[in-house]
Amino acid sequence: MNKMTSFLPYDVPWQKKIRLIVNTDAKNEADDQFAIVHALLTPRFNIKGIIAAHFGTKRTQTSMMESYEECQHVLSLLGFTEEDVSLYKGAEKAMPDEKTPVPSEGAELIIREAMSDDPSPLYVIFLGTITDLASAYLKEPRIADKLTAVWIGGNKYPEGGAEFNLSNDIHAANVVMASPIPLWQVPRTVYTTIRVSLAELALKVRPYGEIGKYLFDQMIECNNFHAGNPRFPKGEMWSLGDSPAVSLLLDHHDYAYEERPAPRFTEDMHYVHVQTDRMIRVYHYCDPRFTLEDMFSKIALFHASRQ
Repeated sequence: MNKMTSFLPYDVPWQKKIRLIVNTDAKNEADDQFAIVHALLTPRFNIKGIIAAHFGTKRTQTSMMESYEECQHVLSLLGFTEEDVSLYKGAEKAMPDEKTPVPSEGAELIIREAMSDDPSPLYVIFLGTITDLASAYLKEPRIADKLTAVWIGGNKYPEGGAEFNLSNDIHAANVVMASPIPLWQVPRTVYTTIRVSLAELALKVRPYGEIGKYLFDQMIECNNFHAGNPRFPKGEMWSLGDSPAVSLLLDHHDYAYEERPAPRFTEDMHYVHVQTDRMIRVYHYCDPRFTLEDMFSKIALFHASRQ
């Protein structure tokens, strides 16, 4: 049991543990922070690093560094240092085409972990763009059969359409879809179902220490920032859309996905179904109760251990 999860009254047998890299556009909205905390407090995961991801240039020209600084802040509120979990900088921008990787510390971490001699399974979860995985693969194709990627991104099947994470690097998504990398895709129709109300967060997250208060407060701040958007948020709720990437690694939801031929993405993010050989796992369900209650419980137990 490591320092980050020693607060729990149980551990996970080493045979059940996995290596995990978290790739997150943490300063984009308000849901990444919940998924990061959930992952860090989960004993099944041997966290090999957190990669700060960019989230495009529509709002800022420094999105990756803003994500990096947000990750630092979340770690500090938990009382963790980079000796406990390493933090890496991802690509600062999207790939210019499907052949040119964007070098980054994050891509190098993915390559290094994938090519290591560690026999435990390696998973990399992507809570935003998938630039760092595509770049790592283009630089070192041998990683393809040495990890499994879980991506929160893409719109509904079979037609697709506009979706934020995909929009920030369509080239990278096409590289990964065309690669042999095992991929679990959690499309928008699934990740938006992890609904929470602000009242629920006020009761089950906010009271639990500095991190609980921050998770709630930054949600309210983000909610107010987007108040002028007529479509989202809706005022008294949010979707913790990145959290399935954590819960699906706690339980794979064996009857909640289909193996489908990997599509290509057009410039307007629609799916083009042109092949049947390269298969990916596409989820059609993630259990919100399981996902949220596991996170709530770990935050509460973590806080209790600090009293």
